Amino acid sequence: MRRVLFLMTLVAALVMLGGSPAFAQAAAAPASWSVTDCQGCHEKALGPGFTHTKHASLDQSCAKCHRDVGEHAKAQMAGEKGKTPSVKNLKASDINSTCLSCHEKATQASYLSGMHARRNVPCTDCHSVHSSVSPKAQLKTRTDTETCVTCHKSMRAKSMRTSHHPVREGKMGCSSCHNPHEGDRPNMIKAESVNELCYKCHTDKRGPFLYEHAPVREDCVSCHEPHGSNHKPLLTQKLPNVCWNCHLTGSGHFGSGDKLNTEQGIFPPVAPAGAPSGYPLPGSRFIEKSCKNCHQMIHGSNSPSGGFFLR
Repeated sequence: MRRVLFLMTLVAALVMLGGSPAFAQAAAAPASWSVTDCQGCHEKALGPGFTHTKHASLDQSCAKCHRDVGEHAKAQMAGEKGKTPSVKNLKASDINSTCLSCHEKATQASYLSGMHARRNVPCTDCHSVHSSVSPKAQLKTRTDTETCVTCHKSMRAKSMRTSHHPVREGKMGCSSCHNPHEGDRPNMIKAESVNELCYKCHTDKRGPFLYEHAPVREDCVSCHEPHGSNHKPLLTQKLPNVCWNCHLTGSGHFGSGDKLNTEQGIFPPVAPAGAPSGYPLPGSRFIEKSCKNCHQMIHGSNSPSGGFFLR
């Protein structure tokens, strides 16, 4: 019905103007084609989901985003196909330039120098102006995480591991740590460094400490895998292996750490009944929390006698 009314309005305008050049000029002018005018034909695309968005509420023409709107309307009146002003036919750089003509501040200020722009990812791969699904940001999926994992499948696999941030539970999402429009910071994180990002939640690990653990101060990801791990708590390896990456020799524990593994172990003075001679026992650092059985304050200690992070 709206399409019929729209076409009747166009015919009336054509009759009133008598096919004069003034009408052709009005049809070609972007400002003359509002959202309401286009909705007469494109009712499905500009349905209820679109009318409640900020794009629909702004006082602007559809031609702000779509090109050749006037030519498209004239062709439709003449019964011709004409040019299709869909942004789907544009290159990624042109689509992004169109969006950035308005979205040039806040989190999008450095978008063009970011990895998404450099890899020619158009804004429309994640966002849908006409038919968004998410409650905010007009995403094509229900949450930001669902949008991200459509490309970053390895990150989705890591999030399914036993030790993980509460992303699967919906308490946080990819955008809690990353800004997909960021181009100035590594890995698009929402902080100047990985540690500063982690300290936003893990404030007890910030310090300052009287005795600091060097790799902790350097980078949290030296020991932790933030996207998910099968070793608690988000460790890159199980204990004590993660410690032995640095403390393999000269630790003072019977020489090198690798002499205390399950293959060699500690040979007891008397082998258990029925055990072969030289029966090895599991190394003490493979039991329970391993190195952290003693070195409990591994992130740093404020105790005057905490030089070895024992308290």
